[in-house]
Amino acid sequence: MKRLALILLILSLPISVYSGGFSKVGTAAAQFLKISAGARPMAMGETFVAVANDVSTLYWNPAGITNINMMSVSVSHTQWFAEIFHNYAGMVIPLSDNEGFGISVLSLTTNEQEVTTVDQPEGAGVYYSVNNVAIGLSYARRLTDWFSVGVSAKYIQEDLFNESANTFALDIGTYLKTGFHNLVIAMCVSNFGGNMQLEGRDLIQLADINKNVSGEYNPDARLKTEPYSLPLNFRVGVSMDILGGKDPFFKSDYHRWTLAIDGNHPNDNVERVNFGTEYSWNETVFARAGYKLNYDVENWTFGAGVKLNLGGQNISFDYALVDYADLGKVSRISVELGF
Repeated sequence: MKRLALILLILSLPISVYSGGFSKVGTAAAQFLKISAGARPMAMGETFVAVANDVSTLYWNPAGITNINMMSVSVSHTQWFAEIFHNYAGMVIPLSDNEGFGISVLSLTTNEQEVTTVDQPEGAGVYYSVNNVAIGLSYARRLTDWFSVGVSAKYIQEDLFNESANTFALDIGTYLKTGFHNLVIAMCVSNFGGNMQLEGRDLIQLADINKNVSGEYNPDARLKTEPYSLPLNFRVGVSMDILGGKDPFFKSDYHRWTLAIDGNHPNDNVERVNFGTEYSWNETVFARAGYKLNYDVENWTFGAGVKLNLGGQNISFDYALVDYADLGKVSRISVELGF
C-alpha cells in the first residue's frame, strides 16, 4: 500500500507543475529540442522513458543513468530534411552502484545557404547558417532498489544568421520498478526553464523619430522581439519484458521481447501516444518497431541493431528509419561503446 501511494504521488507531481499554463500550438521556441536522440529509441517509436538503459537516456529520462553499470559513450547522426543535420553525443559515468553522472550535447545545424530577397531572387552574395545546440549535465541516484530520480541541467542556444537566443532549462525524471514481474513506470518533465528571445545586429534599424521634420537626426533603434517559452513536455511511460529478460511472463534463455508505451503532453501541441517494441536474440541481434499516434506525418518506425562483446567492452551499432510522408524518409545511425 505504501508503494502504491508513492506511485500515485509521483504521478501527480509533474502534472501539477505542468498544468500552470499552456501555450498555443506551434508557439514554442527551440523546436530542435523535440527531435529525439538515439537510433534505438527512434526505431521503437520514441518509447524510451521507461526503457532508459543506454546513453540516450540522458535525453529521454536522466533517472535511467542508474541502469548503466559501466562507463559508456554514444554518438548518433541524422540526415534531417533539406540539408539539415542532427547530431547527438553523450557519456555516462557511474559514480557508484547507486548513482551516476552524464554529459550530453545535441545540435541541429545547416550548411551555409545564400540569402535571397525579392530584388535578388538568385542570391544576394551573402550567406547564412543555422546552429542550434543544447549542452547538458545530468545526475541520477537510486534512492531504493526500486526507485531512482535524475535531473539534467541544460544550456540552450539558437543562432540564426546574425541573431541568437539562449536560456537554461531542467529535465527531471523518475524510474520506478513496480515489483510486478519487471513492469516499469517512468516519467520525465523536459525543458522546464526560461524563455528565449532573439537578439542581434539585424534588429538594429534606422529610426525616423519625426517624419515631419526634414534633416532631423535619426538614431539607431533596436527592434524588440517577443519572448517564447521552451517546448515543455511531460512524458510518462511503461515498459515490460514479455519474453525473456528479468522476471518476464515467459522465460527464455536466448530470446527477449519488450513492449513499451509512452504518453506525451506538450505545451505547444496535442497529446500523443507512442507504442514500441524490441526483440532481442541473445542480447546480440535486435529488431525494433514502433507506432506514433496523433502525429501530423510520421507513424510507423523501424530499426535494427547489433551488440558485440569484445573482451569485456560492449559496442553497439543501431539503425532507425522513419517515413515522414511527403517530407521523405529519415535515417539515423548510432554507435555506443561501454568499457
